[in-house]
Amino acid sequence: PRMAVRNPAYQQECSACHVAYPPQLLSAASWRAVMGGLDKHFGSDASLDPAAHAEILRYLETHAGRSDTSAAGKPQLRISETRWFVHEHSEELPRDIWKNPAVKSAANCAACHTAADKGDFSERTLRLPKGVNK
Repeated sequence: PRMAVRNPAYQQECSACHVAYPPQLLSAASWRAVMGGLDKHFGSDASLDPAAHAEILRYLETHAGRSDTSAAGKPQLRISETRWFVHEHSEELPRDIWKNPAVKSAANCAACHTAADKGDFSERTLRLPKGVNK
């Protein structure tokens, strides 16, 4: 279950605000769409200089997942809306987990996946925050 991020520019730029998500979690088309909208990246301006943008996009496209991560013919931008994520997180977790103050949103992988920053999302590193009951 290790999906380590192996690009220093991507790691540095993206993990400044959130876990540098493993590129395998989205398709190349989805990563292109994410990178194409960095000026309005989920409510923030995450613009990059052209060289960093090109390097990170190349890395994401090269290591992207092979599964289609589109919905209604459009590339999905949120990993938390992919079929895989919904399947993995809907069966055993309470529906209100994303409202828990320690979790805040589905984008906060590190709230439960204690080694998410190392690309490890395995069950052995999974710890639900206090106040979250299965």
